Amino acid sequence: MSEETFKHWDIERQDNGIVWLGMDVENSSTNVLSATVLAELYQILSKLSKQTLTGIAITSNKNKGFIAGADVKEFTQISNQQEALELVQYGQNVFKLLDNMPCATIAVINGFCMGGGLELALACDYRVALEDAKTRLSLPEVRLGIHPGYGGTVRILRHVNPLIAMDLMLTGRSVSASYAKKIGLIDDAIPMRLLHSGADKMLLSKPNKKKAPKISKILNNRLIRPIIAMQMRKQVAKKAKPEHYPAPYAIINHWQKYYGNEDIMLQHEAQSVATLSISDTTRNLVRVFLLQDELKALATSAPDNEHEKIKHVHIIGAGVMGGDIATWCASQGLQVTLQDLKAESLAKAKQRAYRYFKKRLKKPLLIKVAMDRFTLDVNGYGIPKADIVIEAIFENKEAKRDLYASIEPKLKSNALIVTNTSSIEIEQLCDAITDPTRLVGLHFFNPVTKMPLIEIVKGAQTNSNITQRAINFAKQIGKLPLPTKSSPGFLVNRILTPYMIEAGLLHETGHSIKDIDHAAKEFGMPMGPVELADTVGLDVGLHVGKLLSGAYGYDIPNSFEAMVNKGYLGKKSGQGFYTWKKAKKIAPKEKSTKSDHKIIQDRLILRFLNEAVACHREGVVANKDLLDAGIIFGTGFAPFRGGPINYIESMGAAAMHRSLNQLNIKHGDRYMPDSGWQNLKQ
Repeated sequence: MSEETFKHWDIERQDNGIVWLGMDVENSSTNVLSATVLAELYQILSKLSKQTLTGIAITSNKNKGFIAGADVKEFTQISNQQEALELVQYGQNVFKLLDNMPCATIAVINGFCMGGGLELALACDYRVALEDAKTRLSLPEVRLGIHPGYGGTVRILRHVNPLIAMDLMLTGRSVSASYAKKIGLIDDAIPMRLLHSGADKMLLSKPNKKKAPKISKILNNRLIRPIIAMQMRKQVAKKAKPEHYPAPYAIINHWQKYYGNEDIMLQHEAQSVATLSISDTTRNLVRVFLLQDELKALATSAPDNEHEKIKHVHIIGAGVMGGDIATWCASQGLQVTLQDLKAESLAKAKQRAYRYFKKRLKKPLLIKVAMDRFTLDVNGYGIPKADIVIEAIFENKEAKRDLYASIEPKLKSNALIVTNTSSIEIEQLCDAITDPTRLVGLHFFNPVTKMPLIEIVKGAQTNSNITQRAINFAKQIGKLPLPTKSSPGFLVNRILTPYMIEAGLLHETGHSIKDIDHAAKEFGMPMGPVELADTVGLDVGLHVGKLLSGAYGYDIPNSFEAMVNKGYLGKKSGQGFYTWKKAKKIAPKEKSTKSDHKIIQDRLILRFLNEAVACHREGVVANKDLLDAGIIFGTGFAPFRGGPINYIESMGAAAMHRSLNQLNIKHGDRYMPDSGWQNLKQ
């Protein structure tokens, strides 16, 4: 073969007859399988298939990972099902050529391996992966509303128990290299120093290919599959309705009906993906994926100045929020000091951190290393050393201001001063320090270890460089930064609060909490507003509600205050609207006198959307894409709808505006349509 050069692949020939193909996608920090990348691979494999070789090793020449999957942006360019089918079939043909190469092939997975990247690896005879915490393997296509389409649904079943294989595809979850080896997804997990030589050794020795365990033959039996498939559908239905998320049901049907003949299964896989890819659900989930990238792109690359790098985080306030922020920062490799006046609060925070590290890291040495980064600091000795100081005390303006004044003299000159306030405007806090340009808001969401978003709240006085450093810090700790204007409630709480208040008003007028939450979940919300209020804490919700009701002029249901006065605070106290036992909710025995779910849903969702339109008009965030992203990642707003503004425009703003007017006539000014509706696509 002539030493032809390619844009996205490097070819290295060894004396032992092994050819190494290094993927290095041009003008990209990560490897993705675009049409041009696949075309080059097909060209290379076609030539190599005609030569006498010992083997082919496919790896990544990038510093970051193996392959992140297919190029999602290409999905946005598909206009019809036939185009989608041709795109998928081309990818299948490339991987079929790899699957049928006359010489042995191996995928050398040096980092994350996702979607189409794992499908490529499955088309090789062997797979070895770097034994490292950053190595994660997954088939996450279901999160984009589709399923593996380059042969992944077929080839994974050659090696993995179908129950495990289906779980990986139905959830999109990622697994470690050691677990991937345990289930047969890869042949070996190897440390970096032995990765290259280990791959060479496997190609030279050609061991027997790993096959799925013997139990798989029974589980894949045509008489057994329908029974298992029925159970799978029941499990999926607990989290996703078929009309909202058709992809997992398509995966189950695909396996149940077509397993047994790989050629027929490949044909159906392509047809199924093509059908799913042009659905509204997929278009919206792809939009959500790209919005996530848009948030990540707000961060600049690592700072050139050493003094701007965040290495040490000091957090003041060891309540649930402060403690969990400390836990998360320590899990991301930062040195953390956690301060509180109460030793009991610090002890509880450390216990929660240990439980989190134990569940996440599992290995005693890794747990110890993480805990060594987590230091309790009653006296605040960490303040002068910290690169960022995060205040996470209770929502009291005076208490926060006093705290800033007391710590400012101790801070490094370049340290970021951050408040985790959930609703107070930065302008009301900043003049407590001599240099108000230093104060910025970082609003984390509860639970910190699960919620991906952080609102970056820029006050009128906040220095733009400080804001950018705060955005970079959010990205550094693996969160999605959302810059917001400093206004009461910012974006997420501003929109959530009237929605939760409406749930309280519905309950006071005779609707059961079960019906209210059901109506919201039928729309696609991850949990109902009543359960959400209990989870956040009724005392917290009441405090934020009072603050925002003063700013935006709406009333709070009497039941909220009455329950808080009784000590019914929700999940954390064991009693709220629901009774909570061992973190599980028990609904009260009550009958709804008005159980029309459509009425309940309209009242909840239209109030939510009306507030979103107001935030868009006021410029609380820079544009409607960022608003949609913030609400999806900050509240869990039905991802398959693509965000509140996207949903309004796709369904028709004029029709929703009319519905709001009707509710306004019937229920009063809280349903007065915001003037921003006139600026949306009709």
